[in-house]
Amino acid sequence: MSGLLLDTSILVGADDPGSLRGAISAASLAELYFGALVAGDPDERANRTRRLGVIESAFDPFPFDEMVAREWGRLAAAVAERGGKPRRRTMDLVIAATANAQGVPLLTLDTADLAIVSDLVSLRTPDDQSRTGS
Repeated sequence: MSGLLLDTSILVGADDPGSLRGAISAASLAELYFGALVAGDPDERANRTRRLGVIESAFDPFPFDEMVAREWGRLAAAVAERGGKPRRRTMDLVIAATANAQGVPLLTLDTADLAIVSDLVSLRTPDDQSRTGS
């Protein structure tokens, strides 16, 4: 078990995603597969596919299981109750639910994506990590 769940934004933004420390959600793999498959430029598709291969070989993702499903429902309901649109951020909420189900913070470059539930999800940024030395 890792001490952090890495958001897709971290995986995409890293120079060497295979060297990252942490865990990932199967939802991040889904986002990465989609990104590779819709890339219009063949060189970009090849780069994304290569990155995906590195990530797949470096991580054993947490699945979307019953615990994550329950937590996703809780987070999505909170978004709806607060006037947001949970379906607009489905994958972000699945990744956040995975972090909560595993009891670890979510390391992300996109804290705004989950600002509406920031009181329900432990969010970290790379800046937070560098300040704490983690």
